[in-house]
Amino acid sequence: MTAVPRLVLSAPSSGHGTNALSIGLLAALADRGVDVAGFKLGPDHVDAAYLGLAAGRPGRNLDPRLVGAERLLPLFAHGAAGAGLALVQGTMGLYDSVAGRPETESTAAVATVLRSPVVLVVDVAAMGQSVAALVHGFRSYDEQLWLGGVVLTQVASPRHETMLRQALDDIDVPVYGALRRHELPPVLPSRRHGVVPVVRRDAEAVRAVRRLGEAVAGTVDLERLLALARSAPALTVEPWSPAAAEPDGGAPVVALAAGPGGSYSYAETAELLRAAGAEVVAVDPLRDEALPAGARALVVGAGLPESYARELSANRRLCIAVAELARTGRPVLAEGAGLLWLARELDGLPMCGVLDAVGATRDGLVVGYREATALSDSVVTGTGTAVVGYKQHGAVLTPRAGQRAAWSWDGGSPEGFVWRGVHASQLGLHWAARPGIATRLVAAGVAEGVGAPA
Repeated sequence: MTAVPRLVLSAPSSGHGTNALSIGLLAALADRGVDVAGFKLGPDHVDAAYLGLAAGRPGRNLDPRLVGAERLLPLFAHGAAGAGLALVQGTMGLYDSVAGRPETESTAAVATVLRSPVVLVVDVAAMGQSVAALVHGFRSYDEQLWLGGVVLTQVASPRHETMLRQALDDIDVPVYGALRRHELPPVLPSRRHGVVPVVRRDAEAVRAVRRLGEAVAGTVDLERLLALARSAPALTVEPWSPAAAEPDGGAPVVALAAGPGGSYSYAETAELLRAAGAEVVAVDPLRDEALPAGARALVVGAGLPESYARELSANRRLCIAVAELARTGRPVLAEGAGLLWLARELDGLPMCGVLDAVGATRDGLVVGYREATALSDSVVTGTGTAVVGYKQHGAVLTPRAGQRAAWSWDGGSPEGFVWRGVHASQLGLHWAARPGIATRLVAAGVAEGVGAPA
């Protein structure tokens, strides 16, 4: 039995302020000495990073599509261990699913699996008594859903707030807070920066989280929300564990693209690498000019944003070091923009030159899940292995794949590059679904000879 006070924050649709409210709520409670944990439903690295910054512990992603529905509860219990409140930020609308599978992948479905109360965040800027009809509809749509109450955003005036509260009182729905139009300020750094402000612990990001915490503390009834979270029943689940057998031959140094505030990978990646016997050392692709001493492998997660191409290109010393690591056959695993970094150039800017390919940024984004099959044996997996990954990128490579491609999927040409110890693709994986990736990579690092110069 795992007792975890918990809440799921969701909304009727995107744009109601759920992200800012989730960050502010974690920051406000952490400031009061509550040990909090933040989770983001879905694959989004950015929201999870800011939740982690607010909570003071790694923000984690709960994605039933990437990790499998059977791992949701164990991963949640693992990430929430010891927390006085675990907060899950939903995605899209409460009953929506980007992949069209709301019965298993929507915020409502995950909240039901977690046996967690849901707090609905509602933008009421253009709404009066109709808020009661809206909330009643969301509450009654699924009889298994536990709608614990609402927080109202974009409230126009005290009179407006009174009207809204009375309407919701008529249907017996608690209101845990009402924020005026200026009280949830748009202070977070632009999303074009991705997770970089958090990874670097930039002052702008830290200040933004603090301001959101102050805004929530002054407008939301934190004690009542905590009481609601504590009313969630204990979970009958064994927490997920990254434990694995340590390989023979020592502990290779694995460089993980990261900074003082976190990494560009999902939080479980570093945990799995350590459990597999690696010594995980951070390397900042934007600032560090050398790989960690004795590095036997490099992992670049899909959270590295494409918008920092100029900074990646300008770090020539690290580009040369990465190219040498790859040339000598050491494991190099790159996802998302990490693939572009390994290319010859991107938008005319020289990159690492590991792969004979050229990247170019195009209008629009390629976004979505892919059910992929491995086309080559690599440090990631064996030929024929089926995985589920996620893509979000604007730049494309020419050619799209090397002589040994990484993946294929229905409706798409082969993608990615497998060369010596390199596995590079714009498809991002959640390693908790494939813990063997860590053991394969560490074993490959050991096989290359621990202690030999890179």
